[in-house]
Amino acid sequence: MNKSYVYFLTNKNNSVIYVGVTSNLLKRIYQHKTKYFKGFTSKYNCDKLVYIEEFTDINQAISREKQLKAGHRKRKEDLINSLNPEWKDLSEDWVFSID
Repeated sequence: MNKSYVYFLTNKNNSVIYVGVTSNLLKRIYQHKTKYFKGFTSKYNCDKLVYIEEFTDINQAISREKQLKAGHRKRKEDLINSLNPEWKDLSEDWVFSID
C-alpha cells in the first residue's frame, strides 16, 4: 500500500506557510531543501517541515491539501501547534541520499 502525505513547510521566521502533497515525502523535502524547483518555496525560503498528515489514498491526500489551502492561516497554525508547538523542523535528522 502506497502512502501519501500532506505537509506544511515554513521559513526560518515562520512567516510563510506552504501546503503540499506528495507520495514520496523524503524525496520531496529534499527537493525543497535544495531548491530543486524554482517556485513559491524557493522564492520564500520554505524548507522547514513543521507538519505532516499521512494517507493511504492519494486522492484523500489531494482532497485534504485543497481543504487546507482554502483555510485561513490561523487554522494551519493551530494544526502545527497541536503536534509541533515549537515549530521544529521535523526533517532535521533525516538522511537524504541522491538517487
